[in-house]
Amino acid sequence: MLPARTLWVEDIVKTENNEVDPSHDDVVQNARSRATVFERCQAAVPTWDALSVGDVEMDDPKGFSSFTSGIRAQVPADPPAVLYRELAGKENAILAFEQEREVFLMLGEAGIAAECLAYERTHRIEAFYRGRTLTADDVFDPVVQRGVANELFGLHQLQPDGLPDATFFELLTDNWGPLARSTLVDQRSTFPVDEQQMCADLETIYSPETTQKVLACLPGREPVFCHNDTYHGNVFMLNDGTIRLLDFEFSCRNHIAFDFANFFAETAMVHGLADPPHFQITPPRFTHTDLRSFIGFYLDNLKFDSTTARQEELDALVLETRRALMLSDYMYAMAALPLAVKPIQKIRFIPYAHQRFHKFLSSWEAEFGTS
Repeated sequence: MLPARTLWVEDIVKTENNEVDPSHDDVVQNARSRATVFERCQAAVPTWDALSVGDVEMDDPKGFSSFTSGIRAQVPADPPAVLYRELAGKENAILAFEQEREVFLMLGEAGIAAECLAYERTHRIEAFYRGRTLTADDVFDPVVQRGVANELFGLHQLQPDGLPDATFFELLTDNWGPLARSTLVDQRSTFPVDEQQMCADLETIYSPETTQKVLACLPGREPVFCHNDTYHGNVFMLNDGTIRLLDFEFSCRNHIAFDFANFFAETAMVHGLADPPHFQITPPRFTHTDLRSFIGFYLDNLKFDSTTARQEELDALVLETRRALMLSDYMYAMAALPLAVKPIQKIRFIPYAHQRFHKFLSSWEAEFGTS
């Protein structure tokens, strides 16, 4: 989604009376103090017992429904760093807490997610990856594509116990629909006038008619365990070039074409525009060749009886992926709506959701015809 920056409580500008500027109330509610975060990390990492909060550096928190921060020891320590993820207040879960926890622990044991050092209802602490998240331009690099395709293939072979029979978009409708309605109807008066008008226009996003349009985009093939949020910011390149997936909070049963499509989804974002809201959702930057390349790397993990059989499967998956691309717009529009009420980030989420949803509708009508 949209990159931005939050602050730690201690970094927030104070008034002359040493009170927090009320314009930063949302940050105060969502950001934990350095001391609390450090105490949680220290409890998860016994080898940090001798450290004090002054011995660590904490990255600026970043995130949307929750936030993460790298916690780095500034003195010799083992491990030298951990990743802290705040979970308290996260309302847009796809799975129940215990299911999500078991899935993440299983992914860590399978070597797909980072090793989990602590997993509580309020927070999670993970082993720290050294490297960088991908940029939008990285998704076109064949070496990166192969790495992501291989990771996805391994993920898709897993069969976690206890997953709901319902697939991702069915769960999304059930779990996020009430949140969307609360934002668009109950909280509408809290937004500026222009955004109130957008709220009214967005109300059909949680309607049964929209749900039917979403499900019509999905292929008929058997769903498997999927990541469901594979945009480039959730893919990490280690310093040695190894690719790792991040952020498994939406992982559940779905169709593999959506994992392929979502990888290209955020190449649609144009930032830094002069006029509000200073961003625009455009068609994703990819070509037919990019899709075939990426999916072809995925199919290299399989054996086919003939070249013709492989070609037929490649053609089918490319077609299914092109159709699934519009689902990223729908998902991100739905995900943005609850964040508009008490945003961790200073982003205009209502205009963001409005652009995303209308892009979904226009793409759907171009593909299936006006309903």
